[in-house]
Amino acid sequence: MSKQSTSLWRMMMALGAVTVIAGAILAWVYSMTSEPIRDAQLRARRDAIAAVSPQFDNSPQPVAITPEGEEVPVELFPLTLGGKPVGAAVETYSDAGFSDRIRLMVGFDSDGKITGYQVLSHSETPGLGAKMDTWFRDPKGNRSVIGRSPASDDMRVSNDGGSVDAITAATITSRAFLDALNRAHSCYISYTNSR
Repeated sequence: MSKQSTSLWRMMMALGAVTVIAGAILAWVYSMTSEPIRDAQLRARRDAIAAVSPQFDNSPQPVAITPEGEEVPVELFPLTLGGKPVGAAVETYSDAGFSDRIRLMVGFDSDGKITGYQVLSHSETPGLGAKMDTWFRDPKGNRSVIGRSPASDDMRVSNDGGSVDAITAATITSRAFLDALNRAHSCYISYTNSR
């Protein structure tokens, strides 16, 4: 064998060994972190449900509901107190955001009024679209959606003829937020009508 082919063979063996070792380390890290990550996600979901919902005493289990004309389902968590329905929490989304998908947890009482919301994830502009976390709770003007029902209020931004004030300089984000909220309400009504 020539000196060049021996050198090539050694490099290939070294590269193969590094690849196997790196793969083993990645597999080990994944096995060590996958369960804590899953537990943290479940805990965050439970906390979000508790934060947005009316008082309840059951352990809500998700019901997947696909909005009419769409392919991506939302998850609805039916809530009861003393065995009687008191509302639901709905994990919803909108793909109409400025940057990417917006995910929310929205709570409804038994009358379909919004009891709260929590932004689960977004990629909106910091300082503008990211204000949705607090903007739609603010009682100034027509910002707050809390206590309102999408069945009786036109839950669109006022620029589009609706009853909700958009975030200043972030109308696209505001539209996406309200799109997700209306999707959640539509699924909640669909669920309550099917019972």
